[in-house]
Amino acid sequence: MGIDQGANGEKVYLFEQMPIPKAVRKLAVPTILSSLVMVLYNLADTYFVGLLNLSTETAAVTLAAPLLLAFNAVNNLFGVGASSMMSRALGKKEIETVRKSSASGFYYALLSGILFSVLYTLFKNPCLTLLGADEGTAAVTGEYLKWTVSFGAAPAILNVVLAYLVRAEGASLHASLGTMSGCLLNIVLDPIFILPWGFHMGAAGAGLATFISNCVACLYFFCLLYTKRKTTYVCVKPQMAKPDRRVLLGICAVGIPASIQNLLNVTGMTILNNMTASFGEDAVAAMGISHKISMIPMQIAFGLSQGIMPLVSYNFASKNYVRMKKSFWYTARISLIFMAVVTAGLCLGSGGVVNMFMKDAAVVGYGTKFLRGFALGMPFLCMDFLAVGVFQACGMGMKSFIFAILRKIVLEIPALYLLNALSPLYGIAYAQCAAEMILSAVAVIVLVKFFQGTQKKNGLE
Repeated sequence: MGIDQGANGEKVYLFEQMPIPKAVRKLAVPTILSSLVMVLYNLADTYFVGLLNLSTETAAVTLAAPLLLAFNAVNNLFGVGASSMMSRALGKKEIETVRKSSASGFYYALLSGILFSVLYTLFKNPCLTLLGADEGTAAVTGEYLKWTVSFGAAPAILNVVLAYLVRAEGASLHASLGTMSGCLLNIVLDPIFILPWGFHMGAAGAGLATFISNCVACLYFFCLLYTKRKTTYVCVKPQMAKPDRRVLLGICAVGIPASIQNLLNVTGMTILNNMTASFGEDAVAAMGISHKISMIPMQIAFGLSQGIMPLVSYNFASKNYVRMKKSFWYTARISLIFMAVVTAGLCLGSGGVVNMFMKDAAVVGYGTKFLRGFALGMPFLCMDFLAVGVFQACGMGMKSFIFAILRKIVLEIPALYLLNALSPLYGIAYAQCAAEMILSAVAVIVLVKFFQGTQKKNGLE
């Protein structure tokens, strides 16, 4: 079908024969770097807006975050779903399925992005109220969302989905370069659009910088797919996106639970912001800063879990369960050690870190306590990420869905209300930690049983 067999052989070697530490590094390191750059560009919004020393502007970026996080529902549905389907099809050598899966993921993501923009624009005022914006923050939040959602939903979603599709066949470096190109541009543009010496647009400038950057990232991927058209299985031809029941079911089996998981994350974050908003703009600004700082190590753990997904998917589909299991436990050890070190560092230096983003004494006081609460949950959160990554990689969407329900509905959201009642405002920062402690224990138990089941299959085959 016009695919270069030398390039195909390199992909097979990566998935089947390359030493596990090297394979994990090759797949995970670029993913981690792109995740880190994405966090840095989110932090850049907060940092440069924070330099204005206007809590209303910083609060606007914080209040808008749940809606932008909702983009990940689409990313997970068509990015995670299609990439898992692609890697499993590669493991079974079903190349036509790989092409159909990638084309379907691309076009359904595009349509979803357009729909997202239209719906937000039509229902802007109810959305702002739901996000927790009041008379003081609604106008600024609306200006930020004009660029990031009304104009920017489609490029923001396609940027991430294309990275998933490219990564699914082992091209982790190219996927990360595409994502990072947009993020780095965003960091450069932020001060130009936000600060007084530039266009002095404040939070709205941060939104415009994000919109431009996502468009550039999409352009990178389109150029990549064109230049690699003879060596890639990723396909964006419209005719390959015609509805195929088996492909759509395969995508949705993993994508829908992943999407619901993200929507529950949005729900949890919205509740968190609304609880914080009742304590004033300083508390909202501090919560936003603390949450974004905590996202740096969290995205490293997430990058590890997403980076090894193609390796796990391929070896699960090709029934090389021993390699799949070794890849997981190697990654888990690295992630846990790293998170333990980060947790200790943030707990000891939380005040100084928050002070880097805003010099307001009240914001720093709130943020110091919030950040410690977020930090304590990080080692447990990484096990949750890895478990869900394995379930998504192996096409076990129901297990990842159950974990999402446990994490948010059963554990974290009730913990928000309980801890806020026991320790108003400060308790809510510890809800995630309380939930993840329980969920990580469940994750280990479920994974051990799953790997034991694959050992039995090996014995029967």
